[in-house]
Amino acid sequence: MKRLLLALPLLLAAGAAAQEVVPAAPGVGWRSAATADDRRRIRNWRDAWVAALARVQAGADAAEIARGGALFEPDTALPNAAPPPGIYACRTIKLGAAQPGLLEYIAYPPFRCRISQRGGRLEFTKLTGSQRPVGTLFPDSSRRLVFLGTLILGDETRALRYGRDRERDLIGLLERVGEARWRIAFPYPHHESLLDVIELVPSR
Repeated sequence: MKRLLLALPLLLAAGAAAQEVVPAAPGVGWRSAATADDRRRIRNWRDAWVAALARVQAGADAAEIARGGALFEPDTALPNAAPPPGIYACRTIKLGAAQPGLLEYIAYPPFRCRISQRGGRLEFTKLTGSQRPVGTLFPDSSRRLVFLGTLILGDETRALRYGRDRERDLIGLLERVGEARWRIAFPYPHHESLLDVIELVPSR
């Protein structure tokens, strides 16, 4: 029974990922699939990054930025950005408080995530945790993919279609920042922070 309970979050997430969260015909780019609000957020990604870093570096957690190295440097994207399909350890870091009273830096412990392939496109799914992004990775350049998706909360078993709920819609930039290290940066998420960064490393 204990083993079954431990496996339940993975099974629920796998079921949610089986949906076509971001419907798009083959060959359709992310700009055609994205909402106007998300196109605006991604257009201003650098503003979000600079503002978030300034907030953290002015506070008690400034050393965490230096410790993160390339993970927190906006212009360190390496060629061949696409991560291979597989299971990853993914760690979420929230930078810059979106409103007074919130922390400027929050780092969560690693969770399990999956990169999979469907119909010629890569998909990203966070398998465990109370907030689980799921969506599609669209090619943008050799150094960048664009993530479009939505957020699964708590014990929900299915994801909303992208575009149905603005508060859950997600857009991010996936880049490779090391030999086997990737990140997805989400500018101006709708909750808590100015920039969210998910670090991905292959699960061991």
